[in-house]
Amino acid sequence: MAAVIAERPHHADESGWEEALRVWERTNAPEGCKVEIIEGIVTVAPPPESDHNDTADELQRLLYTVIPRDWGIYQTQGLTIPGRHGLFVPDLAVIPKKLLPRPRERRTADVAQLIVEITSRSNANHDRIEKLNGYAAAGVPLYLLLDPWHSGKPTATLYGEPAGGLYRVLETVKYGDEMHLPAPFEVTVDTALFPAG
Repeated sequence: MAAVIAERPHHADESGWEEALRVWERTNAPEGCKVEIIEGIVTVAPPPESDHNDTADELQRLLYTVIPRDWGIYQTQGLTIPGRHGLFVPDLAVIPKKLLPRPRERRTADVAQLIVEITSRSNANHDRIEKLNGYAAAGVPLYLLLDPWHSGKPTATLYGEPAGGLYRVLETVKYGDEMHLPAPFEVTVDTALFPAG
């Protein structure tokens, strides 16, 4: 099932952003769907498939072995992207617990030490383009894109060193190879554990 556009707000200025937030807050999607604001457009994506969930689980298990106790790994944390009219819900976000938003509060994506997106067939370009650009603009230190739908050969790409709204590619591997996540993680990810789409 393809991602569905719930509503396109009429303005791209601050009033348009406030309108998009109101639509986002009122959107009553079926359980498991992901509701986000991407480039000012409220979108609803269907629940992920089992392979997607299995990938998230494998990576989450690994990350818990290396993060401090006062950090968490979150799968449903909405994070705003300043200046890009975005509110993304990453597949995984590693965030120090003291930086989590309080009730009725929003946090910008730069509170995350690592954000992971796992592409789905229906909305892979959001993760590859809009979210890549949004996380870089927000200054998220590390963005890991797990892409089982990449041109017929699943790949993992680690982006980092955000500057001027752009990332540097730190490493790209095909599924089956290992990838090193740098400090503060210092861990090797075995992508052979991830289902290949």
